[in-house]
Amino acid sequence: MSNHEQAPKTSPSLLRAFVMVAWSFFGIRKGAEHRQDLLTVKPLQIVIVGVICGLLFVSFLAVVVNFVAS
Repeated sequence: MSNHEQAPKTSPSLLRAFVMVAWSFFGIRKGAEHRQDLLTVKPLQIVIVGVICGLLFVSFLAVVVNFVAS
């Protein structure tokens, strides 16, 4: 490895998984950040965070619909 290359961060980050899932909800992503996330986030973290964010999103929609309907 030369001095100009940076070593990838190898410790998985739950916060990074939340950021990755949040950007995926919008459908936009930078290529370099995506490659970095693939190196730092474990697939199980993505699944867990995705399910949690999905449930929060559906719950938020239910609250908004109940508020508007009442």
